[in-house]
Amino acid sequence: MAHATIRDVAREADVSVASVSRVLNGHSNVRPAVRDRVQAAAAALGYVPHAGARNLSLARTNAIGVVLPDLHGEFFSETARGIDREASARGLQLLLSNAHADPARAIETLRTLRGRVDGVIVMAPDIDPDLLFAHLPASIPAVLINCRENGNGRAELRVDNVAGAAAMVDHLVAVGRRRIVHLAGPEGNREAQARVAGYCAAMARYGLAPRVLPGDFFEEAGAAAAETLLDELDDPNGPDALFAANDMMAIGAMMRFRRAAVSVPGCIAIAGFDDVPLARLISPALTTMRVDIAGIGARAVVRLATLIEGGTDHAVEPRIPELVVRESTVTATYEKQPARREQG
Repeated sequence: MAHATIRDVAREADVSVASVSRVLNGHSNVRPAVRDRVQAAAAALGYVPHAGARNLSLARTNAIGVVLPDLHGEFFSETARGIDREASARGLQLLLSNAHADPARAIETLRTLRGRVDGVIVMAPDIDPDLLFAHLPASIPAVLINCRENGNGRAELRVDNVAGAAAMVDHLVAVGRRRIVHLAGPEGNREAQARVAGYCAAMARYGLAPRVLPGDFFEEAGAAAAETLLDELDDPNGPDALFAANDMMAIGAMMRFRRAAVSVPGCIAIAGFDDVPLARLISPALTTMRVDIAGIGARAVVRLATLIEGGTDHAVEPRIPELVVRESTVTATYEKQPARREQG
């Protein structure tokens, strides 16, 4: 229905206009059954509450909503930086929020954005997008980043994590490493699972035994993994490479090995994933898979702007990570060196 009104929603939900108003304005004195009917009717009709009469229901807000899993850490800050860079160039304001992988919180965020933005960018890899967008009118343009497959035909950008992890194993094998340990991301995280799958498939292709350590994408997990591996490094059959599922864990491991006077990459090569800015600034500089995080954020704005202008876009745009080789995995010649560690 074009330009559905609050009366249309009331008629569809078989409730009073006052009840619809209370639901849409977030009042608590509404029975759950009524709230559900109103929200379902509003979504079905594509009703958008007005913000200052929605500027007569035709003008734009010149704002876009951005929902990220978190605002902490270099990956998400780089995503936000890319979004902001492109949005600013187009004269668009951002309304930024985080979902913390919580479906209820993400749904509530989308509800609060209705009528306040011209479109939304959503990165929610661990939340069912069809559940999310059941609470957002189909008329609201949206671009998804690294989300699950959706049944609404929403525009999407998706990193090929399987191919990226396999490419890193290819590199480590090419520089002479065979006992490659993978430090995984959080259990249940879809991107982390895909990187484990890519690693295991590549190891199997080379006839190598996989070994996966648990992690959580944070620097402390990298330090803990390094601690686990320290006593194995003097063994000729001990690990000779650590491939972390993101850069921050790789950096955490590198810092712990440095404190123990372990040579990187002489004794153990270290690699990450993402290519956050810090990866090229540490010493030795970190070999990683470049995702072009800021570029993905900027590209999402470009595609969203096309939708806001009335264009159509139902494509899933794959993003293939690029191998960036730096000093943490490469020496002129490689022969496993003994670990020289501090005592105590």
